Amino acid sequence: MFRRQLIRFLISLTAVTVTATACGSQSETDAGSTASGGQSGAQQKVGVVLGTGGENDKSFNEYTLKGAREGAEAAGMGFSYVSPTSNSDFEKNIETQISEGANLIVSVGFQMGDATAAMARKYPDVKFVIIDYAYAPENGGADPYQGDLKNVTSLMFAEDQAGYLAGVLAGCVSETGKVATVSGMEIPPVVRFVQGFQSGAKSVNPNIVAYNQYIPDFGDPATGKSVGQNFISQGADVVFGVGGNTGNGGLLAAKEAGKKAIGVDVDQYLSYPEVKDALITSAVKNIDLATANAVKEFAAGQIQPGIQQATIETGGVGLAPFHDWDSKISQECKTKVTQATAALKANPQLSGAK
Repeated sequence: MFRRQLIRFLISLTAVTVTATACGSQSETDAGSTASGGQSGAQQKVGVVLGTGGENDKSFNEYTLKGAREGAEAAGMGFSYVSPTSNSDFEKNIETQISEGANLIVSVGFQMGDATAAMARKYPDVKFVIIDYAYAPENGGADPYQGDLKNVTSLMFAEDQAGYLAGVLAGCVSETGKVATVSGMEIPPVVRFVQGFQSGAKSVNPNIVAYNQYIPDFGDPATGKSVGQNFISQGADVVFGVGGNTGNGGLLAAKEAGKKAIGVDVDQYLSYPEVKDALITSAVKNIDLATANAVKEFAAGQIQPGIQQATIETGGVGLAPFHDWDSKISQECKTKVTQATAALKANPQLSGAK
C-alpha cells in the first residue's frame, strides 16, 4: 500500500515539473517573438557596427557608440558592437551581430548604406537604424521605407547648416582672410560640411580664400596633419577638421602652429582635449542623443521606418560652446553667428549645400 502511494506521488510530482517547464518554454518563446517588435526590453539586444574610422575617433563613431550604449542601458537591453577593419567586413559583421541575438542593428556611416540595405532585406524581422544614409526611390518608384526597407530608420543631419555657422565664425575671426577644411572621404555628409563652411565664410567675407582637400580615409591623422600644415603654410589661420581621425590631424596641426581650429560632429573640446587650446568651437551633430533616442523608441515599440532629419530648427545640429575662447571672440562675431542661426531657421537653403 505504502509503495503504491509513493509511486502515485512521484508520478504526480513529475507531471507538475513537466507542466512548469512547458510553461517556462512558452514564456521564453513569447519573449523572443516580441523582442523583434520592441515590446520587452529585457529580451532585446542592440548590435552596433561602426564605420572604419574606429571606436576611438573622438567624434562620429565614438559618440554614436556612446548614444547606442546609453539607450540600451536605459531600456535594459543587451548591447554589443564591432569595429570593422575594411568595407568588405560590413555585411559579415552585421550578420554576426544578428546571429548573436541582436534584434536592433545600428550601422554607422554613409559607407554602410549598401550593406545595411542588403541585410535589412535578408532579415525583415530585425530593425535597422543607419546613421548618415538615406534611401531614395529607384527610378521614381515607391518609397523604399514603405517597401522592402520598412524595417529601416535613417538618422540624418543637416551638416551644411552646422558647417555654415562654423564658416561664419571662421570668416569673422580670421585675420589672414584664409581658412581651410581638412576633410575625410568625399561622401555627402562630409561634402555638406565643407560646402556649408565655405558658404558661411564667404557670407562674412566674399573675398575669403577657403582651402579644402578630401582624403580618402577616415583613419589617417598623419595625412590630415600634413595637409593641415600645408594649408597653414599658405596662410590659413582657421582649420576645420572634417573627417574623423583624419580631420583630427588637421586640428593638431593648427594647435601646434598656434592657429585656430574648429572640431566636427561632437564638442571636441571634450572629446579631444589635446587640441582644446586651439578649438574655438565645433560644428556638432547631436549623434549620441539621436542614437540613444532611436534605441529607446525601438525598446518602446515606437520606432518608425523612414528618415529622421536633425536641423538647426530641431536643435539637432549647431555650434558647441566657445569654451576658453568665449572671452576672446568679439561680440561682433558672436552676433554674426546668432544672426546666421536665425537666418538659417528662416531659410535652410542659405547654407548653399547642393
